[in-house]
Parts: sequence; C-alpha cells; structure tokens
Amino acid sequence: MHDKFVFLPMKDETNIETQPQAIKIRNLLINPPLLLAPMAGLTHSALRRIIIEFGGVGLLSTEMLSAKRLPTENPQISPYLFRTERESPLSYQLLTSTEKEIGRAIDALHALKADAVDLNMGCPSPSVIKLGAGVMLAERPDEVRRIVAEARKRTTLPLSAKIRLGSEADSTKLRTFCFMLEGEGIDLLTVHARFKHEPFARNPRWAYIAEIKECIKIPVIANGGVFSVEDAEKCLRVSGADGLMLGRGAVIRPWLFAEIARTVFGSDIPDRVVSLPDVYAAFFEALNADYRPVYRLGRLKEFTHYFAKNYKFGHSLASAIQSSSSMDEARARAGAFFANNG
Repeated sequence: MHDKFVFLPMKDETNIETQPQAIKIRNLLINPPLLLAPMAGLTHSALRRIIIEFGGVGLLSTEMLSAKRLPTENPQISPYLFRTERESPLSYQLLTSTEKEIGRAIDALHALKADAVDLNMGCPSPSVIKLGAGVMLAERPDEVRRIVAEARKRTTLPLSAKIRLGSEADSTKLRTFCFMLEGEGIDLLTVHARFKHEPFARNPRWAYIAEIKECIKIPVIANGGVFSVEDAEKCLRVSGADGLMLGRGAVIRPWLFAEIARTVFGSDIPDRVVSLPDVYAAFFEALNADYRPVYRLGRLKEFTHYFAKNYKFGHSLASAIQSSSSMDEARARAGAFFANNG
C-alpha cells in the first residue's frame, strides 16, 4: 500500500570527469544545481509544491511574467504570483522587449521578496515573437544590452537569462551574444539547446552548450530533452554544463529532480514509493485550496496533458480531463481512470 502523498510543513563529445557541484551566485546557493524551468500554465505554486515534496530541486521558478503587467498584479490572487513560504529559493522570470519596463517590474519583485530574477530571451511562441520579446531579443543585441544594464542597475539580486541557440548555426554570433550578457552583469545563463524554430520533438543540441562554456566564466545551465537520469548524465557529459534545468520531464514525473539529485549528485534524499493517484490528488487539492475557481480547471488540464504520459493508456485520462467542464467532473473522471489503472 502506498504512503499518502501530503504537503509537509517546511522544515557525446565532451568528456566530463567530474559532475557539477553546488552553484553560488551572489547570495544564492543552488544546491543541487538542478533548476525548474519557467513554463506557461505549468510552473505555478501547485506544481512547485509537488516537486518540493519529493526534493532535489535547487532553484524554483515562476512561469513567464509580463514585465509590463507585473506591477499591477495582486499577488494574493494572481495565479502567476501566488506563493507559499516553503517555495524557496524562487526565481521570477520577466518577459519584456524594452528596458523601459524593467524598473517598475524589478521594484515589484523586490516587494514580492524574489530570490532571483530571470530575463526571458528564449520563448519562441508567435505571440511573444510578435512583441519583439523572447527569442527575438537575440536579433536585437543593442536592446538586450540596455535591458540587462537597466536590470543590473536596479537590483543586487542574482540576475540570470534564458536563451536559445539562435536562428541558425552561427557560433561566432552566439558566443558574442553570451559574452555580452556576461559583460553587462548576468550572473548565470541557461541555454535551451535548440534553435529558434525547432520544436520540442527535435533532439536537443547539447554539444553547442559546450562551445558557450568555453567563452564565458559565469555558470551555464543546460535545458532541453532531460526526461530521465540517463538523459541528465548524458547532457552533463556532452554539454559540460554547470547544472541542469528541467521542464516537461518534471511535469510528467515531479520526482525526477529527486532521482537525478540522488543518482548524479549524491544528494541524501529518501527513495520513496510513488503513488500516481496520490500525486494527482495532491495537485488537484492544491488548485482547489489556493486558486480562484476561474484559474483551476485550465491548470489541471495543462498538468494532466503531461502527467498522463505515466500511463500506457494515459491519453484516455488526458482526453477525459480536457473535455471536462468543471473541477467536480474532472475529479470524477480522474477517479474512474485511476480505479481501473491503479
């Protein structure tokens, strides 16, 4: 019989001989060097608390936040900003296309007691591209320089950036861009190892990260394509990165951080039995407890799309939740699925 899952009170080219250790940037210790990726509709308080329960995450993240709208958001009810005390350390990711929005946004993050600030320079979604933000910033290095310089002037918090490899294979352009980020005050760089328009189905290009590591001194984090301990080991070996950022793999298996932390970094984390129905129930109850009704069902559907991949016939669970019109209906349908599938 599985233990009940509950939220407890807070108490292949490069040969890397040794694994990365804890990362220290300014006053922030990231130990183990495993970071949660910012993901729209997914990286919110409910998921963060599920991951914390298993352990192994060194730095949590919000989902992408609009720097323009952030100063007027109410953190008590906003699904983007709601946070419990145990969600720490927590990095807040800002999306912007101009340095003019940075000042007020960072003032708001100080009021929210952010542990770190991340600048989104890698999102490839059409709506973000239309704004000239996300991955488009790589095509506007002068604007990026101003954005980073303004952010660095406004805060002493650890400042990071998340990028992709660019529009095409151009090592000189990529190196120059990363060197500029370091020079303007970025403390840590996360690299999603795909080009601008490459989908998630495309195998990540981890070897390109090794080239970035050669030209800058700040810690470099590899992101993309890590769904298992084996993926983590290979990514570190090929990229030479200082740590890993986990995204979709940690939504499918929120205990993946713990597995990698134990196996790759030797962290002293109990190897617990995973009850999939209990994990799902805990996520469901967190949404009901902490989010206004209008925000619940959409986030449950987003999570279920990935979590259902744990089952051979998980598509039936995903479809059942996707077509649900209320949380009560979703609960009943999920209960029926788990009764038949364990």
